[in-house]
Amino acid sequence: MLNIGKQLSTEQRLSKAVVDIMAKPKYVALAGVLMIGERSIKDGIPTACTNGRDEYYGRAFVDSLNDAELRFLILHESYHKLYRHLTTWRHLYEQDARTANMACDYVINCKIVDDNKDQWALMPECGLLDLKYRGWDSAAVFADLMQKAEDDDSQGDDSQGDGSQGDGSQGFDDHDWEGAQEMSEAEQRELARDVDEAVRQGAMVAGKLGTGVDRDLVELLQPQVDWREVLRDFITSTCAGNDYSTWKRPNRRFVAGGYYMPSGISERVDSVGFANDMSGSIGAREQSVILTEGKSAMDIVKPETVHVMYWDTKVTRHEKYTGDEVSKFAESTKPTGGGGTNVECVPAYMAEHGIKPQAMIVVTDGYLGGTWGEWVCPVLWVIVDNKHAKPPVGKHVHVSSRDL
Repeated sequence: MLNIGKQLSTEQRLSKAVVDIMAKPKYVALAGVLMIGERSIKDGIPTACTNGRDEYYGRAFVDSLNDAELRFLILHESYHKLYRHLTTWRHLYEQDARTANMACDYVINCKIVDDNKDQWALMPECGLLDLKYRGWDSAAVFADLMQKAEDDDSQGDDSQGDGSQGDGSQGFDDHDWEGAQEMSEAEQRELARDVDEAVRQGAMVAGKLGTGVDRDLVELLQPQVDWREVLRDFITSTCAGNDYSTWKRPNRRFVAGGYYMPSGISERVDSVGFANDMSGSIGAREQSVILTEGKSAMDIVKPETVHVMYWDTKVTRHEKYTGDEVSKFAESTKPTGGGGTNVECVPAYMAEHGIKPQAMIVVTDGYLGGTWGEWVCPVLWVIVDNKHAKPPVGKHVHVSSRDL
């Protein structure tokens, strides 16, 4: 039977495949995401490539695919965009680029294969697939692949792959991690807003049409946890616990009854620290709300010192509150300005100046120019307007500026 699609030019086939996906009931909710960024055919690209916003397809590779395989390829690139892979998982890329690429691809390919039992979208032969990764995130797949590679090395196994489909391959697309990093912070925030809005609009359309909303989109739309409760719990629990409980300061609620119980809070909480991102996305109002909420926890743990630091690519201001001044730290005002965003400067500054808090809270939008830093104290990341940021160290909570 004649495949009409083969009569079209490469560019026309690409456009037709996008329209076909948008018209498919199960992918109605993805329509807005498919419209974000540039999508074009490029000579000289071996397969396909994305920087997390724009998509480029190699002419010869597209011509080698049938229509079902081309739809799969477009969906694959769109899910990289939807999941914010090239910003969320950059720290994995910095550890091992090849494994990071594979981990992201395994996650996406499991998703598309599961959604297309009828093979309406069919994975090209060079794709990576292992259904044991169904439902995993990229970090978990990355860790599993790294562990397997380590085990193979220890056993002297020189073979590549794990017996899954696409074994020994890095997949059928390239991930332009450096291109993603070259986007300015403003461009990254704009992309995040565009994707979030596309997801919301797509879910509304799918709901009105009665086509159902993809479970992954539902998760992206889930309300966030109460960041205030997370912040308070982090500070109080980090500054408390069995190792810090003391009989020297008994719990007063039990003394009247003749019982002497440990208070559960450290006999002396030396210091707690706040490090505030100076990037333009976090305004003075947002910062004030977060510091004020932190103060309610300080009233419980009563630290002797509170450090408030402001940073971009270096710590530009350090305020130290001690004694009676501790209660005033929430009145700190954010400096104007702010250049790039590199949180590595904060733990470096702390080490240089001997700052060793029992709990550290870092307020940031998560669009960092480097790694998440190396910390020697418990750290909580309060991440504003970037729910895809997932620090590899410490705990984190996502906050929408609309909720502040």
